[in-house]
Amino acid sequence: MVNNRFEYDAIVVGSGPNGLAAAITMQQQGLSTLIVEGSKAIGGGLRSAEVTLPGFLHDICSAVHPMAVSSPFFKQMPLAKHGLDFIYPEVAAAHPLDNGSSAALYRSIQKTAVTLGADADAYTRIYEPLAKYWPSIAVDVLGPLRIPKHPLNMVRFGLMGLTSAKSFADNFKTKEARGLWAGMAAHSIQPLSSLTTSAIGLVLTVAGHLYGWPIPKGGSQSIANSLVSYYTSIGGKIQTDFYVNALSELPPSRAVLFDVTPKQLLKIAGHKFSPLYKWQLQRFKYGMGVFKVDWALNEPIPFTNPDCRKAGTVHIGNTFEEIASSEYLSSTGKHPEKPFVLLAQQSLFDATRAPEGKHTAWAYCHVPNGSLKDMTDAIENQIARFAPGFKDIILAKATSNTAQIEEYNNNYLGGDINGGKLDITQLFTRPALRMSPYKTSHQGLYICSSSTPPGGGVHGMCGYYAAKRALSDIFNIKLPSL
Repeated sequence: MVNNRFEYDAIVVGSGPNGLAAAITMQQQGLSTLIVEGSKAIGGGLRSAEVTLPGFLHDICSAVHPMAVSSPFFKQMPLAKHGLDFIYPEVAAAHPLDNGSSAALYRSIQKTAVTLGADADAYTRIYEPLAKYWPSIAVDVLGPLRIPKHPLNMVRFGLMGLTSAKSFADNFKTKEARGLWAGMAAHSIQPLSSLTTSAIGLVLTVAGHLYGWPIPKGGSQSIANSLVSYYTSIGGKIQTDFYVNALSELPPSRAVLFDVTPKQLLKIAGHKFSPLYKWQLQRFKYGMGVFKVDWALNEPIPFTNPDCRKAGTVHIGNTFEEIASSEYLSSTGKHPEKPFVLLAQQSLFDATRAPEGKHTAWAYCHVPNGSLKDMTDAIENQIARFAPGFKDIILAKATSNTAQIEEYNNNYLGGDINGGKLDITQLFTRPALRMSPYKTSHQGLYICSSSTPPGGGVHGMCGYYAAKRALSDIFNIKLPSL
């Protein structure tokens, strides 16, 4: 379909999950597409590497993928045929408490409820109905603001999701249920008193019940590799080690889709935008950063509670109140002594991650955006709190502060891995208030990163919706709904 004036129909800048999704969506329509990636490796937040010791494979950013298996876009991709194999731990996520008990998220709602004691009925009343109607609203929740296909179900979800995690916690009385809820909602990377933080917790929890919280065999890079394999199999082209500083560096094309955040978009194409759109992008808000640690271990983490030893993910932070305090402190520029820690232990389930008998662990905590403080001791102390002897089994470690995380991926400004703050002012209007959040003010230029709805996570939905918009605008191709 390429016009003689153009070398490609569409170019996608960036090969993260959203860039790959955008390119695949365009290529599937018979267009000529090119992905350009600044790094020497594709994948963005989906890369894996040996960062501690030889033979120990670590995920550089994302590690566990409930959103990948629940994504309406990824579900349509033949990724298993292109080498992707998901592994499902028995316990999706565990949440230990100081008293030795633990809440545990299982695929079964009833089995999960049993771990919550007196809150079993309350938990079941919330999640059994949500699990039944979630498939009818998933595409609308994970997309731009529009009239939903199932408005009543969307209202039911909205009445819960638009609330703060702090107020929603009042549905529960036990430390187990409230702690489990806090760990889920804290993925929003905001104070738990902020509106819409409940939406993140609800989505992740129901995804766990319906689809699980799997890890990809061979590392998160396997997801990127399978997407690339499928993309190239249908004719797509990729050029790595091509960092874009200006539009003039790109080959001629009818459309360009940017898997970047507003700051990079302004640098590359700001001179093309209207004053209003530039002003809106300049006002875009970035959120808290993360401090990350990878460990090579001599043996599995010796968690006291058995549920934690069977979990792919462990949320470490004790009670709701303690986690809420930690997140609030980080959001106000402080560093909590007892941070909320998100930990993954992939090698328990995937033998490709470490030499025989050895193990890996992956964890991060939230810190103020741009923080350079070393949080290693604070993170390790939190783990050892629930796994005495943890420090004794460490063979090697690699740490990343917010500056190093941004250096790895320029989209992670100040260590913000979510593509910008996902608060109520930027939930559906990210990165700017427009009829279509994916369309810039200049014809043919689109943004497809996690700075657009539905935000962060490995789901590809931002890229899909941006490509759908470009196909309609530029090529007069109308895609059916997912």
